[in-house]
Amino acid sequence: MRIAASPARLLPGVLLALVIGAAAGFLSDHYGGPAMLFALLIGMAFNFLSEDARFSAGITFSSRSLLRLGVALLGARVTASEIAGLGWQTGLAVVGLIALTIATGFAACRLFGRGWRFAVLTGGSVAICGASAALAIAAALPANDKLERNTLFTVIAVTTLSTVAMVAYPLLFAALDFSDREIGFLIGATIHDVAQVVGAGYLVSEETGDLATIVKLLRVSLLPVVLVVLLLALRVSGAGGRGGAPGLPGFVIGFAVLAGLNSFGLLPPLVVTVASELSRLLLVTAIAALGVKTALGAMTKVGGGHIGIVVVESLVLVAAASALVAFGLLTL
Repeated sequence: MRIAASPARLLPGVLLALVIGAAAGFLSDHYGGPAMLFALLIGMAFNFLSEDARFSAGITFSSRSLLRLGVALLGARVTASEIAGLGWQTGLAVVGLIALTIATGFAACRLFGRGWRFAVLTGGSVAICGASAALAIAAALPANDKLERNTLFTVIAVTTLSTVAMVAYPLLFAALDFSDREIGFLIGATIHDVAQVVGAGYLVSEETGDLATIVKLLRVSLLPVVLVVLLLALRVSGAGGRGGAPGLPGFVIGFAVLAGLNSFGLLPPLVVTVASELSRLLLVTAIAALGVKTALGAMTKVGGGHIGIVVVESLVLVAAASALVAFGLLTL
């Protein structure tokens, strides 16, 4: 049985992330740069502490639990009209991009001589929500002697690529002369993990960060759907699965509840303001912790063929999403 870490054990790592976040805020306030980027870069300078037993539990808690709480609190700033304002085209585009990415995984795995399990694992991870999707999909796949190793690889690969994308994609999309709103859609539709979507979005602007988060949550909400389809396909094929499709992640539910309350005017303005400011604090702290956990050398420790598949899937996803916007096929 898993035992939760005690507050005393979490405190050093959480305090480290908070101090880095505070330093990032100071630099942002005094030099005008983005606090998220400062938090990430400063955090990476403390990567050597990620393996220190005194800090590891708190850093992991900050990069996961505080992140999810921060994203959930963002719901206080969103209304149903804003989500509906994305339009049916955006929803259809997100579904199409997910399907395309998973299909690309199958094609790339055939090209690189990998099996269908790896295609589903990496394609679903890139298409939906990175490491979280990888773990959920792995739980549904029939076991073999490579599943655990491939799951670990996928988590490392998508986390590393997401961190690169967090810095590179805003620069790329700005160079392509997309608007802040278009960049918000592209970031939300293409970066793998929630943490990096939030970080990249708010590196550009508040509007971009809000839209990127909503689009990303649309992707995350489709994880149970993809898992149900996978389990049905396994049952029909006779391959068999391990476990059922999980429900929506708690932070998505929290986001939706707060957005619903705000949509009906049930949240006082003071609550909305406090939730918004607390969300920013938690997100900067989470990004700082993510930076501490990020080792640039991790990319060199994974297999060439395996990483090639994840890179191909990521490139197809960003190219397809960019084409939708560039050719005016999506109204934002």
